[in-house]
Amino acid sequence: MLSANVAIKKLDAKAVIPTYGSEYAAGADLYACIEENVSFEPGETKLIKTGLAMEIPAGYAGLIYARSGLASKKGLAPANKVGVIDADYRGEVMVALHNHSTVTASIEPQERIAQLVITPYLTAHFEETDELSDTVRGAGGFGSTGSK
Repeated sequence: MLSANVAIKKLDAKAVIPTYGSEYAAGADLYACIEENVSFEPGETKLIKTGLAMEIPAGYAGLIYARSGLASKKGLAPANKVGVIDADYRGEVMVALHNHSTVTASIEPQERIAQLVITPYLTAHFEETDELSDTVRGAGGFGSTGSK
């Protein structure tokens, strides 16, 4: 199992350092750093603070994903599907939560609102060309490999 040290700074004394729910969890839970409950009308998006800033190592990114329980029980998940925290960002980590359900939903102070996965990435060197190699699939996209 790979690991990396991530320096983290509390911007608010009530902020909760991310935690892993189990020994093999890939994502660390992020917690809402809010004073009172926040309600979301159906289709509404709000930025929720975590009260944290972090120093993600060069060559890594922080990916913010939905928590399955929050998404399935309350319909709340990141509005942008996956948030990306670059290694050079030093501002507060916030989660744009969106209510995908048809009923009002809410979160409470220090509730787990998303999960953070720290992952290595590659930087591509894009090279323009006139030709690409042939494959069996070719230019077939969206459903071209079958449905079953």
